[in-house]
Amino acid sequence: MNILLVDDHPIFLDGLKELLTRRGLKVVGTARDGLEALEQARALHPEVILMDIRMPRCGGLAATRLIKAELPDVKIVMLTMSADDQDLFESLKSGASGYLLKTQDTASLFQLLLDLAQGLVPLSSGLAARLLNEFARQSDELANKPESRQALAGAEPVERLSPRQWQVLTLVAQGLTYKQVGAKLGLSEATIKYHMGEIVQRLHLENRAQALDYARRMRLSSTE
Repeated sequence: MNILLVDDHPIFLDGLKELLTRRGLKVVGTARDGLEALEQARALHPEVILMDIRMPRCGGLAATRLIKAELPDVKIVMLTMSADDQDLFESLKSGASGYLLKTQDTASLFQLLLDLAQGLVPLSSGLAARLLNEFARQSDELANKPESRQALAGAEPVERLSPRQWQVLTLVAQGLTYKQVGAKLGLSEATIKYHMGEIVQRLHLENRAQALDYARRMRLSSTE
């Protein structure tokens, strides 16, 4: 995994580079702000960028949008002190593939980066629940608009999904297998399959593929 590190604090940047290198990851470059990050991304084509949010000249959110517009295959993970919900939501809307806090311990940070290589979404503890709550809130707003119901499910009204079903649909939409979803939620693979069947029925859809398309339009997937 080739990584570009972006942070405006030199001591933190040097320490993180040494930490990741010792763990066997290849740090191909560093940058001190968003504009320098864009230049380095163009030159180095890293697989992953670890990006701070608060930086001079050009912050991490703007840099993420700029880089994803030119290099959509590069995965950007925010690494920040900010646990603010707005920063979290805006980062993912801007194209970030994950959101980690600098308070993360070394072992879990390394494991989450390895998970990213497997197609999972790295999030610090507690942040996934906030995302699910926000998705549920947005779905409630859409459910109260007749035109939104028709746009998302045709002429048939959409029945509400349970919190557990939202969890299952979100994780499946992010690319996890039924077995992986079950492991994260403490459920069996068979139970996840059952929930997906219930989701398809409640949304008045025909199959899993249509359910994932619904999730994409609801911005539950990691690619949106």
